[in-house]
Amino acid sequence: MTTPQHKIGSGFGATSTAAEVLAGIDLTGKLALVTGGYSGIGRETTRVLVDAGAHVIVPARRRATAEEALAGIAGTEIDELDLADLASVRAFAGRFLATGRRLDLVVGSAGIMACPETRVGPGWEAQFATNHLGHFALVNHLWPAIADGARVVSVSSRGHHFSPVRWDDVHFGQGYDRWLAYGQAKTANVLFAVHLDRLGRDRGVRAFALHPGSIMTNLLRHIPRDEWRAHGWLDEQGNPTAYFKTPEAGAATQVWAATSPRLDRMGGVYLEDCDIAEPAPDGDEDSATPVRHRVGVRGYAVDPEQAARLWALSAELTGVDAISR
Repeated sequence: MTTPQHKIGSGFGATSTAAEVLAGIDLTGKLALVTGGYSGIGRETTRVLVDAGAHVIVPARRRATAEEALAGIAGTEIDELDLADLASVRAFAGRFLATGRRLDLVVGSAGIMACPETRVGPGWEAQFATNHLGHFALVNHLWPAIADGARVVSVSSRGHHFSPVRWDDVHFGQGYDRWLAYGQAKTANVLFAVHLDRLGRDRGVRAFALHPGSIMTNLLRHIPRDEWRAHGWLDEQGNPTAYFKTPEAGAATQVWAATSPRLDRMGGVYLEDCDIAEPAPDGDEDSATPVRHRVGVRGYAVDPEQAARLWALSAELTGVDAISR
């Protein structure tokens, strides 16, 4: 089977920074929305987009925290949004639509990872609900304001290797595993981009998913330090190892996805290290393979039939589907 999942020789790599991939690109007059745009790689994404001339909307669950984090970055505006609460998603989208503005870039950078079992809404597993369903509902509600030719970027993870979508138990009602739940949510992020790209390409709206790399941010807050050592994240002195990217490098792939001319007329693919990823090699799905050694994208994460199936399920769960109708 042929696949568009092949490197294109972008000229960038794992250590490239967001500022470097944006060099020479003028975003003056562009309007971007970055969820999670006030923390970690999301904040760096916001900063460099503003530096390139864009105006950036940062919806935030913790508005005061966002205002403090972005105080030194002009060209931003903050609104309230809780991705785990569909009423909050709908309200935010309604306020934005009322402004009559059009979005050129949407970057879904917010997320949670490996949290204790948590239920939101009607009993949904929190990682699937926040990382996937919240962004699904947000983009659907905002669809009338997403400009022709816009790009939508879904920040996934190498963690998608942990699990496909568990169609028989999406919300882990039969026993919770925080890493499988994270893996499923990250697979969902990729499948979302695959199907959104299919639906939006007639309007020139293209979607991408990506692994940003491993970055030491607040995303790791639920993981005990002994697991950090077991994963090889800390050396014997307790210092971060070379496994981690800087926030500047961690933001690069999503910024490249959102802005690179090299990706014109492309979409529906998964990226890593500022290039299109190759298909994952056979054999590294073995659970004994450390996640830091896994590369590429699993076939189930870019399968168009599974992407369509997830879209239908997400529309049923959230009650919104403004794009495929």
